[in-house]
Amino acid sequence: MKKKNQKRDRILMLLENLPFPQDVRVRREAFALSSAGCQVAVICPSAKGQPSREAIHGVCVYRYPAPTAGNGFFAYLWEYAYSMAASAALSLVAFFREGFDVIHAHNPPDTFVFIALFYKLFGKRFVYDHHDLSPEMYAARFRGGGRPMVYRTLLWLEKLSCRYADHVIVTNESYKKLAMERGRVPETHITIVRNGLDLDRVMAPVEPDRALRQIGKTIIGYVGVMGVQDGVDYLLRALYYLIHGLRRTDFYCVIVGFGDALEDLKALAQELSLQDYVRFTGPIFGEDLRRILAAADICVDSAPANPYTDRSTMFKIMEYMSLGKPIVGFDLPEHRFTAGGSAVYVTPNDERAFARALEKLMGDPARREALGAFGRERIKTQLAWEYSIPNLLAAYRKILPVSGIPEPEASCEPARLPQALPFPEVSMNPQAGPSKGVLSPIKELEPKQTSHVA
Repeated sequence: MKKKNQKRDRILMLLENLPFPQDVRVRREAFALSSAGCQVAVICPSAKGQPSREAIHGVCVYRYPAPTAGNGFFAYLWEYAYSMAASAALSLVAFFREGFDVIHAHNPPDTFVFIALFYKLFGKRFVYDHHDLSPEMYAARFRGGGRPMVYRTLLWLEKLSCRYADHVIVTNESYKKLAMERGRVPETHITIVRNGLDLDRVMAPVEPDRALRQIGKTIIGYVGVMGVQDGVDYLLRALYYLIHGLRRTDFYCVIVGFGDALEDLKALAQELSLQDYVRFTGPIFGEDLRRILAAADICVDSAPANPYTDRSTMFKIMEYMSLGKPIVGFDLPEHRFTAGGSAVYVTPNDERAFARALEKLMGDPARREALGAFGRERIKTQLAWEYSIPNLLAAYRKILPVSGIPEPEASCEPARLPQALPFPEVSMNPQAGPSKGVLSPIKELEPKQTSHVA
């Protein structure tokens, strides 16, 4: 318990990739810290119709008008230069109005380090919340790894953020290892705060989409961003082999999401004559999305193996698990850590192996049920967001040694959050939701549509 008149810990979060509270991870962290007695403020771009300043569950939100999205290198430079300038200006407003003890920067981008360096002159702490591996994401998006200069710049920004951070928060063990090896961050200065679904939501019953269930075929479900790096083309080619190589036509695949590769994927589906077997729904959120996934017999993640996906936790995997769905995916390290025994793992980037795994599960309902039950139980007992809250609060007790954040009470019950807000829990983008009021296209320098849970 905080003593009366004890000064509250003051935290200023910087967010550029999405508005608040649409960004799921940032929303949960801000609410968890606010519930623990901290004074939390967030600076972010605004979505359409959002006020420039408001309080949400005790979190003060400062918003700046989002820049117009554009394509190309110079559009990228303008967007981020503007966003950094707007964030810096609003940080001064927060500095003089409420004050803060900690700058908590959510990447991407990694340019927030420059704002943090300014405030470190005044004794403020810097927390680097590492959501995404920007260098690896950039290399995965472009053939040949993109421009070497761009990759080196992104790598330098990441290392700079790690070097000057008082504490680094990461989403999984792979990111922790990278922070230690590439960022040279001491292990004692790193805390893993995994993403996860709210436990109350996991326990809530979901009625499957009736129209899908009435099709009378095995329903295969995919949800997520559809960028070049996300491997939906692997899924389409696997479905083609399922039809023409394995002679299975008793399935229907629903692909939910958006991304800069969507039109190319639709063209590929036409080229492979998959029109009668595949439907692209576009972005769907909230309970409508959960009903679609609840109607699926098998859920998939076809992200191919590369330095980015090998280290990143895919949010869609946990959503599938929460609904008790069996999963087919390529054998990636973080897939195995997250899904455990709820998935069938196939040789990375082998489309025919992917199709064979689907074919076997289609004919084995008992195994599908067992895999799904394992995943749902794992979410309920280990991977729900409530189990990550103690790690976040423990990190802040290290960051602010005189912190007023209470020590956890001995209990087998996980920490709980305020009542959930009516925003999409599942995102096409693990950074979640509409950006700047519209879906921003990818810029060639800093990857903004990402695929990890982050």
